[in-house]
Amino acid sequence: MIKKMVLTLAALCLVFPAMAFADDPTAGTLNMGINSLWVMVAFVLVLLMQGGFILLETGSTRMKNAGHVAGKTIFTAGLAALIYWAVGYGFAFGADSSMNGFIGFGDFLFDPSIISVDDGLPTTLFFLFQLAFAAVSLSIAWGGFAERAKLSSYFIFTIVFVGVIYPIVAHWIWGGGWLAKDGAQDFAGSTVVHLSGALAAFAATVLLKPRIGKFNKDGSANEISGHNQVFTALSVLLLWVGWFGFNAGSTLAIGDGFFGYVGFTTMLGAGAGAVAALLISWAVNGKADITTMLNGTLAGLVAITASCAFVEPWAAVVIGLVAGVLVFYSAKFFEKIKVDDPIYAMSVHGAAGVWGTLANGIFATDELAAKVGVGQGGLIDTGSWHQLGVQALSVLVCGVFVLAASFLVLFLIKVTIGFRVTEEQEIIGLDLSEHGAYGYPEQLKKGQGIQG
Repeated sequence: MIKKMVLTLAALCLVFPAMAFADDPTAGTLNMGINSLWVMVAFVLVLLMQGGFILLETGSTRMKNAGHVAGKTIFTAGLAALIYWAVGYGFAFGADSSMNGFIGFGDFLFDPSIISVDDGLPTTLFFLFQLAFAAVSLSIAWGGFAERAKLSSYFIFTIVFVGVIYPIVAHWIWGGGWLAKDGAQDFAGSTVVHLSGALAAFAATVLLKPRIGKFNKDGSANEISGHNQVFTALSVLLLWVGWFGFNAGSTLAIGDGFFGYVGFTTMLGAGAGAVAALLISWAVNGKADITTMLNGTLAGLVAITASCAFVEPWAAVVIGLVAGVLVFYSAKFFEKIKVDDPIYAMSVHGAAGVWGTLANGIFATDELAAKVGVGQGGLIDTGSWHQLGVQALSVLVCGVFVLAASFLVLFLIKVTIGFRVTEEQEIIGLDLSEHGAYGYPEQLKKGQGIQG
């Protein structure tokens, strides 16, 4: 009998390991270790999204700029790491609150040799995770620079955007700033990351003006096709996978498995965006456009990013469906007003980012808001317009700030060192004009011109 009891207890401890450590002082350390491992995995997934952005921008633009796209993405990601370490993290999450919630202060030149723990997670890991988010927002901004901006402008704008502009918005919503105190809900960054990047891209497109040959004198648009749709499709898949680190990783803990729920709603939002975009393009154009479908998938992901922890599954589907339709019509709108957006940053990350943030004010539930500890339920669950008002305010003030700040910085670049390459450089491509080497060297043969 005793032998059977011992065997049963041992089996229970294997099935429920927490029981074995309930009174063990090392249990807390074990829990911290598991959470730390999860956040490190999530950081790697988000960092690998840079590969998705390389393929997205390369596939959506012309062959003569492929090497430039790939190289500047790696370079600016590296520069972003240094700038975020030096000042960006301190402005976003610095503990000094003397600025009344406008900007953080402290932890500049963040020292990774200090092994400190905040809420059970080493702050070094929190730094890495937040750095990856800043790099994603920066890569979104590059969509507005595509195929016509000087390499020097990437260098300068990276310093200002990652060092000041992005951290201020992150502080307002995630770092205990004034919007956080109002209960603004943006779980993984529909506004902080995506809308910020999109509005920086918009400022760039306005100042750079369209690419040569994009618009005719009568205002009609010419399609400048990307050179590799397979690259674009693969980029969407890589970004989709990385998004589980982006959204589910934002739980920062294994805990009770809530990260699984966040991943679940993320998947539903993405799927709904893909289906809606394909169907709307098919219905309106008579053809099921692949580019629109790919953009719809990303738009669904962008939209669900703010609400993935706050809404029920059916609402995640609705959010994704609306995003898929929105990305189709917003792309047409931007083309109509002569905005040349090669990778559809304003539609995918801008329009869908706005919708995703506002959607919390409609679909968030009181139960999930209480679990996350931010804000309250939305209009459907509570009958109150309060959360929708908070969400609208966060979109408005963050959007105005990023657009104005980005426009100012890029305008100063334009009137001082110059923002756009010359017409000759744009025609031959940025691979040769900015780097002296062709991204596809086997295509550059004697007597053969640069192929667009």
